[in-house]
Formats: sequence, C-alpha cells, structure tokens
Amino acid sequence: MPVSNNGSTSTKTMGMLTVGGLVAVTAYTVALGSNGWLWFGWAVLGLITLAMVATRSA
Repeated sequence: MPVSNNGSTSTKTMGMLTVGGLVAVTAYTVALGSNGWLWFGWAVLGLITLAMVATRSA
C-alpha cells in the first residue's frame, strides 16, 4: 500500500541524520582526533538539509 509523502518526513529524516552525524563526528574527534574530511562531509550534509528546509517552506 503506497503512502503519500509530502516531503515533511524526508526533511525530518535529513534533520535527524544531520544531528546524528554531528554527534558522531564530534565523538570521533574527541576520541581519535580531528579529521577534516569528516567535518567537510558533515558541513555538506548540513547545507543539503538547510536547502531541503528552505525549499519546503517556500
């Protein structure tokens, strides 16, 4: 049975992934030291999430 998705669920999922990614990257940095590629990846994920939020509210 197909479920209609108006984009709200995917935006919330991206938000949770972004926050979870921040927690994971921060834990990695504390435990093993900083890794620029992880922070860059998290920043890209955050920008994609912001773009999804902006396009949803427009």
